[in-house]
Amino acid sequence: MEEYSLILIRTLFLYALIILIFRLMGKREIGELSVLDFVVYIMIAELAVVAIENPKDQLFHSVLPMLLIVMIQILFAFLSLKSKKFRDLVDGKPAIIINNGKIDENEMRKQRYNFDDLLLQLRENNVRNIGDVEFAILETSGKLSVFEKDRKEGGITIPLIIDGVVQEENLERINKNNLWLRQQLRKRGYKEIKDISFCSYQNGQFYIDVRK
Repeated sequence: MEEYSLILIRTLFLYALIILIFRLMGKREIGELSVLDFVVYIMIAELAVVAIENPKDQLFHSVLPMLLIVMIQILFAFLSLKSKKFRDLVDGKPAIIINNGKIDENEMRKQRYNFDDLLLQLRENNVRNIGDVEFAILETSGKLSVFEKDRKEGGITIPLIIDGVVQEENLERINKNNLWLRQQLRKRGYKEIKDISFCSYQNGQFYIDVRK
């Protein structure tokens, strides 16, 4: 009877601890989890199961690694906010699979993403004809964002500057270069790229947000 009571108490404690941990890590839907988030969630869940199944072991032996993982995850989240390079390293970058109606097979190979995957996710987005797709972006969570040709808004938002760093790959996608970007920014009164936290381009229009 004492053993069952101990299991019950440990289960309730770990349940409350995991809820607290997930609240500290921030709210995300399962489909939006990055690979790192997913691994962390699995590790915490496994540690909790081990703690419940072994009531004779000290609870602290399981709680300590759980708290350590959370501290590392919070540190990574902080560094990701401060550094685009670190964010790309940890979470990866979105990949444009269909660009202006054309399938980018080189990008698909880089992502180890095949046509079966593409067709499956298009069906999940209620797209029957691949020819109707203007842009398809494979997000870091593995979700495919699809923009169809007949949508009135047209085009997609292309990030050109993130955290003061020019996104050269995106400039190439719109057939522009660094000099063009700097000229456009000067016309709008922005002299230093490092002072811009975010700049995007869509349908000939710029959206610019300056560092606070």
